[in-house]
Amino acid sequence: MKKLIALLTVFGFLTFGIANNAFAQKQQKADEPAATEQVAEEVAEAPAAAQAELSEDPDDSINQGLHYTLKDKFIQGGAVWMTPVLICLILGLAFVIERIFYLNLSSVNSKKLLDKVENTLKTKGVDAAKELCRDTKGPLAAVFFQGLDRYDEGLDSVEKSLTSYGAVQMAKLENNMTWISLFIALAPSLGFLGTVIGMVQAFDDIERAGDISPTIVAGGMKVALLTTVFGLITAMILQVFYNYLLTRIDAIVNDMEDATISFMDILVKNKENK
Repeated sequence: MKKLIALLTVFGFLTFGIANNAFAQKQQKADEPAATEQVAEEVAEAPAAAQAELSEDPDDSINQGLHYTLKDKFIQGGAVWMTPVLICLILGLAFVIERIFYLNLSSVNSKKLLDKVENTLKTKGVDAAKELCRDTKGPLAAVFFQGLDRYDEGLDSVEKSLTSYGAVQMAKLENNMTWISLFIALAPSLGFLGTVIGMVQAFDDIERAGDISPTIVAGGMKVALLTTVFGLITAMILQVFYNYLLTRIDAIVNDMEDATISFMDILVKNKENK
């Protein structure tokens, strides 16, 4: 079920990202044939444009919305270098959502579970307590089950089982975290790479033009730096979620360690009462 949710999440994010990317490329291609005509019109209509800017509502750009602005900047940055950054964001968020679902399913009220196990041991015995842990979801119940399964072998065997199987369950909590950290490092790196290549292209344009025109330099540099901006934004978003997930994992691990100590105390008392 968890793998199905993760796959559906990845598929949904990829579909949304590819659709936006295709739309951006289509819009960019549609605007290219009219570029020359637009330059001529701008030169002819410069006085009228200057007058229109004085009467233009300053809130029009704000009313266009964040989505329109991001899509416009995505087109300006170029799909070749912006698409890998977008894929890093999509895959990173997909792994984040999968981890959030898994950690929510792994969280359990340890005090209630310990009380149930203790009461079941006193009234119904070890087999009933094992059945209770088997029917309870979460890594803590699985660790308790492994300890109860070796109850007849002695408390030393139970303690070793709790330690070894607890380490396995803790490792499962950190699954896919390395992928999130990879995308955190990869997104700004791709952005910097796009910026360097964009700057090289800007200098090539200057060389072909034979003159350092402010329009050529400013336009080329702006397009080049957009990839870095989007890469850093992607890394910051994923970093926030990464730290949140680490906090959740630490909280679950600490709770498991405390509950395991209390569980051993329950088993010791149960042995003494027999």
